[in-house]
Amino acid sequence: MGQWRPLNSCIDVASKRAITIAFVPFVYRGRTFMPLHTKTRNALRSSVLGAFILTAPVAIAEEAAGVRGDFGGIVDAFKGSKILFDARIRWEHVELDGISNNANAVTYRLRGGFETAKFYDTSLLIEFDFTRDIVGDFNSTTNGNTAFPVVADPDSTRLNRFHLTNTSLPDTKITLGRQRIILDDARFVGNVGWRQNEQTFDSVRVQNTSIEGLTFDFSYLEQVNRIFGSESAVGTLESDTALINAKYKTALNDVNVGLTGFVYLIDLEDAPGLSSQTFGFNLDLSHGPWSLKGSFANQSDYADQPTDYNVNYYRVAGFWQDHGFEIGGGYEVLSGDGAIGFSTPLATLHKFNGFADQFLATPADGLEDIYGKVSYTKKNVGPFSLLKAFAVYHNFSPENASGNFGDEIDVVGIVKFKKFENVKFLAKYANFQSDDGFKSDKEIFWLQVEFQI
Repeated sequence: MGQWRPLNSCIDVASKRAITIAFVPFVYRGRTFMPLHTKTRNALRSSVLGAFILTAPVAIAEEAAGVRGDFGGIVDAFKGSKILFDARIRWEHVELDGISNNANAVTYRLRGGFETAKFYDTSLLIEFDFTRDIVGDFNSTTNGNTAFPVVADPDSTRLNRFHLTNTSLPDTKITLGRQRIILDDARFVGNVGWRQNEQTFDSVRVQNTSIEGLTFDFSYLEQVNRIFGSESAVGTLESDTALINAKYKTALNDVNVGLTGFVYLIDLEDAPGLSSQTFGFNLDLSHGPWSLKGSFANQSDYADQPTDYNVNYYRVAGFWQDHGFEIGGGYEVLSGDGAIGFSTPLATLHKFNGFADQFLATPADGLEDIYGKVSYTKKNVGPFSLLKAFAVYHNFSPENASGNFGDEIDVVGIVKFKKFENVKFLAKYANFQSDDGFKSDKEIFWLQVEFQI
């Protein structure tokens, strides 16, 4: 009987080929990354999706003489699966000047799946989500209720995640398929986790930590699965996007230092007006209760972007923490040239520039956001395992024009009970007051209950 030989070498070959193919769709010309011809790119996409899966079986076939499969190992991997499940129900009430009807949206989401244990350093994750409304007095973007303000939680039934993850290469994780990607604080790339329908990406992702303190992260995105759900005409966007992120962490005396450099080459073929190339860095410093964050990025047109432009982004923020209290603030600028503003179409936008979502798209004259935050977090007090509350104040103005866009106050409270550790209760409020008639006044109130295992 032939002797079984580990699959690691086969998977290694597949992984290396997938990495190589992922980098091929771009060639460097001068100072700009230029996409390859569409037909060539499509062929390469197919190769990316197939290389990882197909190479291992081919390698096994080449070793056919005297080789037998350990099917028991596959069974054990499925027996060792981790169940994934979360559910949440939310009421969102929106009052928007200019629309006589107030929105009242009661929506729920069920999300479930599993992740197998590893079989020859490879695991499989499958997850579905299901979103529906109970009270539908709102414009979900797909239900046609345009007489109401938008609450972007449309009905949807979707394969949320479906991917293979391999760790056979030293200090390397390769993920192939539909996956969640959150880079840094999600300012440029995130999953938009606040909305009921999550943003995911059909992609290949390579993460490497071979150099101490350094994490290298590369992703090639073939499709963006947006929050607008399975029934929306804009629920997915074809993509030819490369995301490169390298983060280095070290300590200098008593100061923790984190330095991140990134290049995001975003080509959204179904929405060319959102395509861009962005080069930038983040610097994080912390010492005791103090932390300081700084960012800078330059963005210009890329791929089929119809507008020639060149704009910048920068942010400085500082915070002090002690005994559960945090206080601080920051200054964030997304510049504009009068025709177009700095864009972050793959970001978790709700997290930044106010929970009222009045600045999901940067105005053509840019955006300045001066904000202050105070919060308090306490664990294991009385019947509660978590008590958290915070408030944020924003002042918005154009970056290269006079006037003021308005002000916003956001307040959030979160509670978890010791007897119901898997359940989280949340109340949230946002109030945007417009100046100079730029936007309509907007007020939102949320109540949410979430269960997760």
